[in-house]
Amino acid sequence: MARPSTSSSAASGQSSGQQANGHLAPSSDSNTVRRSTQDSSKEDTDETPDRIQYDYADVQSPFTSKPLPYDPTLLPDGKRSLSSIGAQSFWLGFALATSLVLGAQTAYFDYPIWRLFAFVASLSLFHFLEYWTTATYNVPVVRASSFLLFTNGTAYNVAHTCAMLEIVVSTFAFPRFQAKYCNTITISIGLFLIIFGQATRSLAMATAGTNFNHTPQMVKKVDHELVTRGVYAYSRHPSYFAFFWWAIGTQLLVGNKLCLIAYVVVLWKFFHDRIQREERSLVQFFGSEYEAYRKRTRTGIPFI
Repeated sequence: MARPSTSSSAASGQSSGQQANGHLAPSSDSNTVRRSTQDSSKEDTDETPDRIQYDYADVQSPFTSKPLPYDPTLLPDGKRSLSSIGAQSFWLGFALATSLVLGAQTAYFDYPIWRLFAFVASLSLFHFLEYWTTATYNVPVVRASSFLLFTNGTAYNVAHTCAMLEIVVSTFAFPRFQAKYCNTITISIGLFLIIFGQATRSLAMATAGTNFNHTPQMVKKVDHELVTRGVYAYSRHPSYFAFFWWAIGTQLLVGNKLCLIAYVVVLWKFFHDRIQREERSLVQFFGSEYEAYRKRTRTGIPFI
C-alpha cells in the first residue's frame, strides 16, 4: 500500500511530458509535405490542436480531402497509445459491469462473496476516473498510463491482492468470524467513505487542472500556480486526503480486518513522508504564500 501514486498537492506542477513536434520541411517524397499546425494563441480544435503538436501528412483518403493527422505518440508503442487507452477502458468497463451484476445477485441471495465483487467494482471505477478526469481537465499530461493500472508499483498491487485474498479466505474458511464484524453499520460507513473519497479526489483533480500531477514536482514550472480555491480552501492535499479515506472505506465495506489495519498504518506512513517532502518543495516554490496557506488549512489525514 506504500505507493498508491496519488496526486501531489494543490500546487503540483504540470508534467513536462514530450510531445510530437511538427516541422515545416518537405519530405523526401515529393507527394508528401509535413507542416506544423500548432497555434498556441488558439483553443484546441480538430484542425489546430493547442497542446499536442501534430505532423500532417498529405495522404490520399476516400473519406476526406484534408491532410490526415500523424502523431507517433498515438501509435501502439506511444505514450498516448490509442489502442492501449481503448483496451484499458474496455476491460475496466467490463470489470465494473460484471462486478456490479454479480455483486447484486450474490448480495440478494446473501452470499458473502459479494464483497469481492464490490471491491473489484470500486477499483475499476477509481482507475477509470483517474484517466477520465486527467483527460478532461489536464490534457497536456494525459497518457495511456494515466489509468494508473500498471504504474503504481509492486506495493500497491500487493496491497489490493492481499485484500482480495482476505475476502476469499474469510468467506469460505471463517464465515462466522467474518459475519460478526461485517454488518450494516460498517457496510454503510464504508460505502459512504468510498463515494465521498472518490468524489473529493476527482473534484480536486478537476479544480487543480493543469497544476495537478500524479507525481510530486521538484522543479517549479513556468505556469505553476498555487491553487487555493474550491476543495483546496479546506484541505491543502485533498487528493491525498481523499485517497486515504477511500482506501479505508473499501476495507470497511468488504469487512476486512487485517487489511483494514494494514491500510491505515501503511497509508498514514506513506502520506506522512510524502507530504513532508513535497511541502519542502512547495515552500521553495511559493515562499511565504505557501506558508500562510499551510497555516490556515489542514490535510484531513489524522496527525499530519
